[in-house]
Amino acid sequence: MALVGRRDGRNFGYGRQLSYAGPQALRDLFGGGHYGTVKAHSDRWQAFVRWCRSKDGPGFNDARQIDRQTLLDYAGHLRQQVEQGAIGIATAQNRLSSVNRTLAALRGDQYMRAPSPSKALGMQRSGIRSEVPQGQDRAQVKRIVEVLCEHQQPRVAAIVQLARETGMRLREAILANLPRLQREAKQLGRINIQDGTKGGRSGASASRWITVSNKIREALAFAHQVSPKGSRNLLAPNESYLDFLTSTVRPARDLLHTHELRGFHELRAAYACERYEEITDHLAPINGGNCYQLNQHLDQLARVQISYELGHGRIDVVSAYIGGRA
Repeated sequence: MALVGRRDGRNFGYGRQLSYAGPQALRDLFGGGHYGTVKAHSDRWQAFVRWCRSKDGPGFNDARQIDRQTLLDYAGHLRQQVEQGAIGIATAQNRLSSVNRTLAALRGDQYMRAPSPSKALGMQRSGIRSEVPQGQDRAQVKRIVEVLCEHQQPRVAAIVQLARETGMRLREAILANLPRLQREAKQLGRINIQDGTKGGRSGASASRWITVSNKIREALAFAHQVSPKGSRNLLAPNESYLDFLTSTVRPARDLLHTHELRGFHELRAAYACERYEEITDHLAPINGGNCYQLNQHLDQLARVQISYELGHGRIDVVSAYIGGRA
């Protein structure tokens, strides 16, 4: 246990530093697991700690001093950052939500928390994409793959190709059963994305078939080629998913950023835009297409199909990939 003193002590017993106490309490809350969730909350908590220590903050270094006014003041600071264009609405809401979660972990109760982040900020996040997805240009993606291979990161290069050509999430690309997918591609002309899917999805009960193209075959062949010996996916037999993320994927993100790719999720959006154009023969809305104005039924059909292929249960989520219906 990370509790270093009595629960009624400084930072509720989690040490003398606010920056240290929050992550320790989160690790306790999640039982040492859920690494990604703990990391995300911890990073946002550090942003709160930096504000506390800044000239605009209250100067606190003890979580026992944090009250509702502190949280409202922090919400005001975040709102100002959004208005100045420094951060997005979603980022502001996530930061406030993480402060709530971390305080609950420190205190052991839900008593001290900001109201609903959207209400506290007075802003609603939009689920509609407002920026053209990066990674639509295949020449750019090809160059990124080449650079990753030059830096001895062929498995990350495989992830990039799988995400761009099949719309796989990062976890799905890493855990994809490559021999099965290649077998399905050869025998059926389509593949069923099952491994690593979100929300406990599993094959027969939540099939997700993607029609195979030559580019998908090439992406699968490359991924199989760079798959470690004795493995059916991109992980080595003795390597955990978390270890691979930490030691291999995260360091490679700097290379992605250098070549104007914010992250793997942009490649899913690029896939969605391409599929929209293939289905409707119109550009995706975010790329300037106007299919919705011309044929609402066709637009709806495309969104239903793309939602299915991306592994989402609601078609309104597709707007975050291809743009809205206006």
